Amino acid sequence: MEEISVRAGGAAGDGIASVGETLSKSLSRTGLHVFGLNAYQSVIRGGHVWFQARASAAPVYSQGDACDVLYAMNKETADVHLPSLSRGGTVVFDPEKFDIPTSSLPVGTKALPVPTLAIARKYTSQSILQNAGGLGATAFLSGIPLEVLQSTLADSFGKKKGEVVDWNLGAAADGFAHAQANASPNDHAVSKAGEAKLLMTGNAAIALGAAAAGCKFLAQYPMTPASTIMHWLAAHSHELGIVVKQAEDELAAINMAIGASFGGVRSMTATSGGGFCLMVEALGMAGMAEIPLVVVESQRAGPSTGLPTKTEQGDLNLMLGAGQGEFPRAILAPSNCLEAYRATIKAFQLAEDWQTPILLASDLHLSENYMTVDRSDIDLNIEIPSLYSVQPNGHDYKRYQYTPSGVSPRALPGQPGLNWIAGSDEHDEKGHLISDVKSGIPIWVAERVRMMQKRMGKLTGLSASTEGPVLEGPADAPLTFVAWGSTVGAIRDAMQALAVKNVATNLLWLPTVYPLHAEQLDAALGRAKTTLLVEANYSGQLGHLIRSETGRAFPQKLLKYDGEPFYPHEIVAKAVEVLGHGRN
Repeated sequence: MEEISVRAGGAAGDGIASVGETLSKSLSRTGLHVFGLNAYQSVIRGGHVWFQARASAAPVYSQGDACDVLYAMNKETADVHLPSLSRGGTVVFDPEKFDIPTSSLPVGTKALPVPTLAIARKYTSQSILQNAGGLGATAFLSGIPLEVLQSTLADSFGKKKGEVVDWNLGAAADGFAHAQANASPNDHAVSKAGEAKLLMTGNAAIALGAAAAGCKFLAQYPMTPASTIMHWLAAHSHELGIVVKQAEDELAAINMAIGASFGGVRSMTATSGGGFCLMVEALGMAGMAEIPLVVVESQRAGPSTGLPTKTEQGDLNLMLGAGQGEFPRAILAPSNCLEAYRATIKAFQLAEDWQTPILLASDLHLSENYMTVDRSDIDLNIEIPSLYSVQPNGHDYKRYQYTPSGVSPRALPGQPGLNWIAGSDEHDEKGHLISDVKSGIPIWVAERVRMMQKRMGKLTGLSASTEGPVLEGPADAPLTFVAWGSTVGAIRDAMQALAVKNVATNLLWLPTVYPLHAEQLDAALGRAKTTLLVEANYSGQLGHLIRSETGRAFPQKLLKYDGEPFYPHEIVAKAVEVLGHGRN
């Protein structure tokens, strides 16, 4: 086999996320590339949750479609996921809990009964230990050596020692031995290649990128799916010298981050769409006062509370228009963990260079799912230049001085001879407010126009400093996918599946959603024969943005808004359908 997909499912509270993470880590430690999908609901116990770990010696970009090994912890999992079991696949279950009749198995698949509860009872009365037995059997079927699984399990317990760790290692060995005695060892073998890889979520990558970029203050209110950014930075705050503050709400979080940045500290906040709605007034203040700020917006299905544990790309319009009036911003949209790491570093550099808020657009699919990254691709030695080199010059310091780039000299507040007024009102070069008694007087009307042009002039520099649209695949392909963010991963997998069918495609994706790089994008779209817009929202928000700035429309769209991520087979089917219609 060229790759393997392992799926585990059960009820919330059964430890499915831990099972999936352990499988993903173990597969990554054998040198395989891994993508791990964690599908869960917003309940503590009950409901149906599942995890899929897909691994290959070649890079994988999404969770894939089917599964080769299914570990069903309850009957509902078997009922829901047996149809996804690929030919030659195996379902692992405990016959003490429920039965899987042979007649219910998909053609070409088989079942492996494993006495996970009996294995657990050898060590303790706690039924949760059944997971270790099931993990052992699943690991054997997946080609994971027992020593790798046990090492991963031992690491997951951290500094804990004693019988709990020993029980889990023993139960895993028992489950492994049972599968070894009752199943073929070569059913799902995948050739291993390369060294062990790093495994991380998109949120961990963002947090690591923030640390590498010199972030020293995070203020955040927990909101799925952005919460684990705060969890990661809080867990490493002492060793990294980062202050992490859990605020009482999102309004407080962004204002704390703005205050810290005003004081000269690289700062960040993170939230989802609902929390970002509360932040937009303060975001405008940062734009007016020209204060650097990085805001992570991890999208989930809305509106309102929507589907809080499901993914979507429905907040692009919100990010484009957040804040009353107009001020410069950039919106970066990474598609995987490595890009998220690098984009976070880039966001901090842009915020400091251009003294304005920078938005990092993520979504639940990127933020919470697992991906492998080669260790050599993570550069932690990021040079952080000092931007506070203004020298005192009497009372002539102009914090908002007019410059060709729109970027004014920035000093740390409180330095002698470098005093200025910082307010949320319109102002002159020294910060003196012109919003009250001076507004409407011709000289100050002109000042408002000039200051507005100064701020918005930063967009030219932001465009030159950010990455334009990227084209992947043969330039003369008959079909061009257009996408942004995490949907790019499933498209990359779909392109490979289409290539096997002798269907050539390429991909035009936007690492920077705004500024749009309209001229480059227009030229690339002009060379495309047929386009297919792929977005996880109802209205095709990126498509509308592109049309507004280039005039180019997208007759063919694949839009998804059910809260689930894109699957490669969905994209393959739509591509075949579009190409069957000829040129558009």
